Amino acid sequence: MKITLEKAGKKFFREWVFRDLSLELSSTDSLAILGPNGSGKSTLLQVISGSMMPTTGTISYAVDEKKIEGENIFRMVSFASPYLELIEEFTLKEIIRFHFGIKQAVNNFSEDEIISLTGLEHSKKKIFKYFSSGMKQRVKLTLALLSDVEIILLDEPCSNLDKESMKWYHKLVLNYAMNKIIIVCSNNQPEEFEFCKRQVNMMDWKYQ
Repeated sequence: MKITLEKAGKKFFREWVFRDLSLELSSTDSLAILGPNGSGKSTLLQVISGSMMPTTGTISYAVDEKKIEGENIFRMVSFASPYLELIEEFTLKEIIRFHFGIKQAVNNFSEDEIISLTGLEHSKKKIFKYFSSGMKQRVKLTLALLSDVEIILLDEPCSNLDKESMKWYHKLVLNYAMNKIIIVCSNNQPEEFEFCKRQVNMMDWKYQ
């Protein structure tokens, strides 16, 4: 898998979020996108995911040198963020079943194996809207990191996680995600991206 951005820029009305950003990512690459709140990290992540087109420049995708059209890239992407909405009326078991009915699980994990990896087995029949914010974030990260896809996008993944949950997050990444392209957005919280081999800072691309 390869993602290539060439002089990409994104503009909303008169304001440039970023400009002239060139970047190439291949399978097993891990990238941290850093910057303060409002610097455009999430916007860049949406461009990379194919859900938003750049205003200038290009983004392209290829597998084994074969071009993949942007509108088809969603099949190869999993995503987690604190603002991602899941179905509040579902139980944990139902959320797992629904998600992995659409996307294949890594290692062909069963529903029960995935629930075990969340560390939330005791809550598998609990309605999601009654989960704490930290529990909800665990579920979102599990769905993203255990999906058998080529690209994993994580926006501020340690939001609402305590120290024990951060250790759980690192273990899940190292065990199941490092053979993919993994991109982490962070407002400079090292625990979120310490495993990343590369970094870009949005402030370097934020000139007018």
